[in-house]
Amino acid sequence: MSATETPVGGDPAEGPSGERGKRKFTFPSALTVLAVVTVAVWLLAFLIPSGQYDRNDSGAPVEGTYHRVDSGQSFVDRLNDLFLAPVNGLYGIQDEKSGFVAPDNVGALYGSAGVFLFVLAIGAFITVVFATGALDRGIGRLAHRLRERGALLIAGVMVVFSVLGTVEGFAEETLGFYGLIVPLMLALGYDRMTAVGVIILGAGVGVLCSTVNPFATGVASSAADISLGDGIVLRFAMWVVLTAVTVAYVIRYAARVRRDPERSLSGFLPGDRDRERAAEGASEVPELTRLHKTVLVATALVFAFMIFSVVPWSSALTGDADATPYGFELGWSFPQLAALFLCAAVLVGLVARMGEQRLSSTIIQGAADFVSPALVILLARGVTTIMNNSKITDTVLHSIEGVVKGTSSGLFAVIVFVVNLPLAFLIPSTSGHATLAMPILAPLADFAGVPRAVVVTAWQAASGWMNLWVPTTAVTIGGVALAKVGYDRYLRFVWPLLAVLFLLICGFVALGAVLT
Repeated sequence: MSATETPVGGDPAEGPSGERGKRKFTFPSALTVLAVVTVAVWLLAFLIPSGQYDRNDSGAPVEGTYHRVDSGQSFVDRLNDLFLAPVNGLYGIQDEKSGFVAPDNVGALYGSAGVFLFVLAIGAFITVVFATGALDRGIGRLAHRLRERGALLIAGVMVVFSVLGTVEGFAEETLGFYGLIVPLMLALGYDRMTAVGVIILGAGVGVLCSTVNPFATGVASSAADISLGDGIVLRFAMWVVLTAVTVAYVIRYAARVRRDPERSLSGFLPGDRDRERAAEGASEVPELTRLHKTVLVATALVFAFMIFSVVPWSSALTGDADATPYGFELGWSFPQLAALFLCAAVLVGLVARMGEQRLSSTIIQGAADFVSPALVILLARGVTTIMNNSKITDTVLHSIEGVVKGTSSGLFAVIVFVVNLPLAFLIPSTSGHATLAMPILAPLADFAGVPRAVVVTAWQAASGWMNLWVPTTAVTIGGVALAKVGYDRYLRFVWPLLAVLFLLICGFVALGAVLT
């Protein structure tokens, strides 16, 4: 939310009489939060000893090989890491031998350039679609038809997102749906926070309870040397229960806001309530023209193709993380998706006969509108580059290794979940977290008499639970920025649900350890 966009009906600085009192503290923007986190992690890197594990041929750490090392960085080097954190977060390259990340290295891309461009491309596409008038009118007609069944729509969208999350790790891809879901929720009489809950919590709880997600369960199962199908019954039961609880939580909040808009945690920006009034006040919503229908069909096909292109169908359908891809699989990632939405923006503009000048300016304006969440994403990635270069990640992992040894089976499973929480904050990437942690934690499960599949479930639950709220994930911090919802207000909205999910996860993993 920009400084000039103050929510309507929710200004905390105004008293009951409407007069402005003393100026109260305003929670900083997402960019400021991440800047503070970046400096905090940089300072902690001076206090946390550098260390590392020996790696096997696949790059996984070997249990019992942790040892202190010299980071090899002078104060000037560390200062340079802090200075270049945003740059490294965008296009930092990780050296294959040393593991250090820097803009001028030779190796694999470590930065988030692909996601950055994806967000800008989404902004361009959505803005072009809105410029045709098709999305506004389509949303208006849908809201008019479902004005008495909004809860059903919320549940349906969240379940679909949750299924995609549990099957293929649908997370960053949700950033493309804010342009659709936010105006739809507003037209149904809800607020922006409802849209955030539908998207972040819908997909997030699915990833938290991943069943065959190859990027979380698949990577972790492979690192733990077990099958992707091991433990799937426990994970499926968790998915059913936790998804139901999450959907009910969002529907309950949405119904409260619709009854009394003053209870909205996000407030309303100028123009937000106009969509609702249009949907409720009009007995007849204008019909969709042939052009509108064509644009809406094209929009739906683009999003459907996006989902199809990223799903690892062979792994999802066979349960084998190393299954040979089917011939029709595309295996696309963010660079291809960015190109897809840029091409789609141009195609929609041509179909709508917008003209070269208008189409060009609309694409530029759309990308400009999404620069803020794109910057948030690269800053979050920049935090991890500081940790990587100072070599403190393995030290944190080693401290977790010492905590989980010598406990009972049920307590061991709960401790694995709890001790992975701070590690999930430091390593928001599920695949990166799994690659680092599972080779250490899985052998410890053997000594505790706990199936390795329970450890995988506890680990991914910790990663998923943290990624519902931590400011270092593009999904969360980028999502609230796209929805123009304050991060502090999102935390107020989500913390009761987080507490409930925490207790449910502890119960499930402890029960799974005892029963198996």
